[in-house]
Amino acid sequence: MKGAQIIKTNQPLEINDIKDPKPEGKQVLVKVIASGVCHSDLHLWEGGYAGPKGVFMKVEDRGVKFPLIPGHEISGEIEEVGNEVSNVQVGDNVLVYPWLGEGSCPACLSGEQNLCDSPKTLGIYQNGGYAQFVLVPDSKYVIKLSNLQFDSASSLACSGLTAYNAVKKAKPAQGLEKDHNIVIVGAGGLGLMAVQIAKAICDSNITVIDVNDQKLSEARKLGADTVINSKEKSDIVKEVKALTNGAGTDVVIDFVNNNITSINSFNMLRKRGKMIMVGLFGGSMELNLPMIPLRGYTLTGAYTGTFSDLTELVNLASQGKVKTVLDKRYSLDQVNEALEDLKNGKIIGRAIINPN
Repeated sequence: MKGAQIIKTNQPLEINDIKDPKPEGKQVLVKVIASGVCHSDLHLWEGGYAGPKGVFMKVEDRGVKFPLIPGHEISGEIEEVGNEVSNVQVGDNVLVYPWLGEGSCPACLSGEQNLCDSPKTLGIYQNGGYAQFVLVPDSKYVIKLSNLQFDSASSLACSGLTAYNAVKKAKPAQGLEKDHNIVIVGAGGLGLMAVQIAKAICDSNITVIDVNDQKLSEARKLGADTVINSKEKSDIVKEVKALTNGAGTDVVIDFVNNNITSINSFNMLRKRGKMIMVGLFGGSMELNLPMIPLRGYTLTGAYTGTFSDLTELVNLASQGKVKTVLDKRYSLDQVNEALEDLKNGKIIGRAIINPN
């Protein structure tokens, strides 16, 4: 098979001939029809994340080894199954859950293997979907697709799943739905998905903040009640507080999460407000520590989601309540162009690689 490999960080991916995987036992081989192009792939290619005070957090220090085939948003057809597989068969259309764990740590035992202490994620710690085929270690990690198209379904496994996890954490407590406010920072693929999910599962007022009018226009079409171009406003915190009668917002979901947006996100919270940090753009923020207990703030992260979360999200998508905003499609040979376009902000929504 052909696969696009990161041989060395910040160097072009190489398209190489790789031995076809052979499924055994509970394993399944999936013919990759679509693989989403994710910012996590970009960070992987760049070799890490920006940490505090200029520190660069290298992915290789977290156990990533190269050469590696990236790609963790994978949909396709079952090509071959191991001799212990009974829940799927050759020809089934499936979405792959990529956030695999080692199975025995506290996170895995609680069903949150996306937060495993020793992760085995497809496309990060083992070969992923930027290839014609991908080997899935256990057939229990695939979800059958009925009426969903491969291209739109693939990104549910990461951008959709991460947005779903974040929005679930943003839901108001029962009885407090009236006048509940959620601010979404960033109208990229995740932010646009979050708008739809929030409209589907929350009865909240949704405000979206970005610097790109085209993305904000898309957010409005998908159901955002208010959109704000932060590049055109001198005080984004003041703008949000004006929308909430001076109180501040109940929740901020920050899909950028850098040293600028994080400070604004924190400062626009009302008492008892919740800040959900999702983006990996990096940096650091200085906190006014007494304000956290005095105002009862909650600061938390959201990283991908559980298998059951993905199952719930696929059901929402199958009912037409959420959809992936697809922008561009690339062949496997165009993988470097796809990553460059994502890096340079040329993609509205999601880009897809079609390897076959």
